Amino acid sequence: MTRQAYVNGRFLPIGRAEVAIEDRGYQFADGVYEVIKAVDGVPRDLERHLARLERSLAALRIPPPMSARALALVIGEALARNPIRKAIVYLQVTRGVAPRNHLFPHDARPSLVITVRRAPFPSDRERAEGVAVISLPDQRWGRCDIKSISLLANLLAKQQAAEAGCREAWLVDGEGRVTEGSASNAYIVDSEGRLVTHPSGPRILGGITRSVVLELAREAGIEVVERPFTLEEAKAAREAFLTSTTSLILPVTRIDERAVANGVPGSTTRHLARLYAERSGIPEAAAGL
Repeated sequence: MTRQAYVNGRFLPIGRAEVAIEDRGYQFADGVYEVIKAVDGVPRDLERHLARLERSLAALRIPPPMSARALALVIGEALARNPIRKAIVYLQVTRGVAPRNHLFPHDARPSLVITVRRAPFPSDRERAEGVAVISLPDQRWGRCDIKSISLLANLLAKQQAAEAGCREAWLVDGEGRVTEGSASNAYIVDSEGRLVTHPSGPRILGGITRSVVLELAREAGIEVVERPFTLEEAKAAREAFLTSTTSLILPVTRIDERAVANGVPGSTTRHLARLYAERSGIPEAAAGL
């Protein structure tokens, strides 16, 4: 079956879907996006994703292309037209089409694009054995809480990690503290068994998976500490892991060629991964943990 994309009111075969050359997303990266996990045609945590989309649009002063209710219906239709059991919905809103000018156009209408594809979830081996990350300087702009389509610094970090044989890059600020990954949130479990992660704010993107995982941890009686942690703390931690919509909960067992603890996924990470997999409707993702 040919995949279909939604572009500004029309569903088209993905090979025929087009946007205008003067769309400000193409010219200026003047837009925002969301990545939503869907299982059996049902988008997960949709309300949280749409709320974050609304916050990102407001921060950039881009009007919503439609109401949240209407957008949910379009997402549902996109999933129905692209029947994939475990899918990722990519949703992008830009300021619209206008002659190239740094100033906001007065009459542009927001552009909305939605695509659906198979979810690139971690492999069984990655979940069972954990993954490696490298540390790199955090060179992103100061409003990482806005889910902007301007991702060049993230892209360069992710590429460098891949070339080093690593799954992800953990970004480190000028004071030696880990902010987050290039496309994920970062966590450690300290010697006291506390779950530590960078607090919400302009320096990180408040991940939807992150919000769910912190809730699950608290419900499971795990103490959660939202504070910055240093790279050296991470290397000396009892456990480490990362989260994102596509990574789920993924153990980190090596940082900069140094094993985390005994180099295998820890018990807290495995427990949270099982809880999250069950909540997300994909319990098979917990296999081997």
